[in-house]
Amino acid sequence: MTEPEVSKRLITDYYRLHVGEVKAFVLKRMDYSAESEDIVHDIFLKLLESDKIVSAVTLPCLVYTMARNMIYDYLRHRAVVEEYEHYIHKVSGKLGEAGCSSVYSAVDICEILERGMARLSAGQRSIYRMNVVEGMQVSEISECLHENYKSVENRLGIARKMMRMYMRRMLA
Repeated sequence: MTEPEVSKRLITDYYRLHVGEVKAFVLKRMDYSAESEDIVHDIFLKLLESDKIVSAVTLPCLVYTMARNMIYDYLRHRAVVEEYEHYIHKVSGKLGEAGCSSVYSAVDICEILERGMARLSAGQRSIYRMNVVEGMQVSEISECLHENYKSVENRLGIARKMMRMYMRRMLA
């Protein structure tokens, strides 16, 4: 058997033996059963799709580190969604029936977003689009563009900052 086949076999055996423990770990920290099962499922899918070599010693640490990171990502995302929902509820309550027409539509927001991206340099725009629109990670973008990771990360940070300022100004 080749190394990748051994790794995949090790991951599937670990899944069969320890999936309940990993689910309990995630569920204890989240209180959302459906989402916790999705996180556990995603962990093992990512491990199986990865071409990296995994050993019996490193696999448990890797699984729990991935679980912790995915939990943090999910909770961070949930906090943003709840904050946005609270904001929309507050705004719609202030506007009432007559002022709802002044709330931006999705088309309006997309147009403003496109105009904001047009203000970025060509390099920043392509990196921002790859990250935000296409959902690529910084490491994937740096590989795709054959550029240094830190350079891509820096330009993405600048582009995000400029876009946040532009969107705030346009939606105010």
